[in-house]
Amino acid sequence: MADRPVLITGATGFVGANLARRLLREGCQVHLLVRREHATWRLQGIRDQVQLHQVELDDRTALDQLISQVRPEWIFHLAAHGAYSWQTGVQQMIQTNVTGTANLVEACARIGFAAFVNTGSSSEYGAKDHPPAEDETLEPNSHYACTKAAATLLCRYTAQSQNLHLSTLRLYSIYGPYEDPGRLFPALIRKGLQGGLPPLVSPDTMRDYVYVEDVCEAYLLAASHPGQAPGAIYNVGTGVQTSLGQLVELARQLLDIAAEPIWGSMPARIWDTSVWVANNRQIREGLGWQPRTSLAEGFSQTVEWFRQHSSLVPGEKG
Repeated sequence: MADRPVLITGATGFVGANLARRLLREGCQVHLLVRREHATWRLQGIRDQVQLHQVELDDRTALDQLISQVRPEWIFHLAAHGAYSWQTGVQQMIQTNVTGTANLVEACARIGFAAFVNTGSSSEYGAKDHPPAEDETLEPNSHYACTKAAATLLCRYTAQSQNLHLSTLRLYSIYGPYEDPGRLFPALIRKGLQGGLPPLVSPDTMRDYVYVEDVCEAYLLAASHPGQAPGAIYNVGTGVQTSLGQLVELARQLLDIAAEPIWGSMPARIWDTSVWVANNRQIREGLGWQPRTSLAEGFSQTVEWFRQHSSLVPGEKG
């Protein structure tokens, strides 16, 4: 894996920044494709170890030139718009998640590659009353989910029609270092370190929380594991759902929070549900992946990271 040229889109985001660090530890030549207006705080400490390329995914000419120049053997596509509640522009979602994905896949396929790993979302399934398998009917429950489903299907068709090692990871609820401060885990930790709790929706809201380092392992396995079917799709989750009530109780114990939760102090979102859990059989059996970090371990490690990097994390959405 040493000296292998790799390209990451979305590396200034939460999961991408962790993946960039993991690939650097593996000895890869790491190239990051970034937007003109990109966050920089997650790149502190590795900026001089990676090569930044400022190219928009909708600029096909510049994108083709970049891919021809870098000739990445592995491509990890994590750039997305709409994953956060404050990203509501439908046209931007289509431009980034669908058109941008199509442009990147086309540019990379033209040059050739060893592996391309696309990033999907568990929201593609919509609300299910059970852990959905990868071949289950998609019922997206938001504009964002619709665009991610379209991108997954586009990647699958392209891989099958051209016999490409191009897979998609459908991520569940990822948490860990470098997560956006406006998200649940950072809010719980930052408020908890001060003895309080953030606004909360219903305690019965369920999620399948998976630690970001385990997710990075899934990306590497998806890129390196031989014999995958073209267009393979894998759910990346623990297979265990945790209620918000259980998570808050864990935070109260680990951070010694005396404050009582005020349930319903935040309005429910359209994607909040009482069932949200991964069927991870395919990635376990196909790639040998398994989540190694328990929720208590991952939460504790994330708390320690925030303690050590409190000056790094922006106070507002980053």
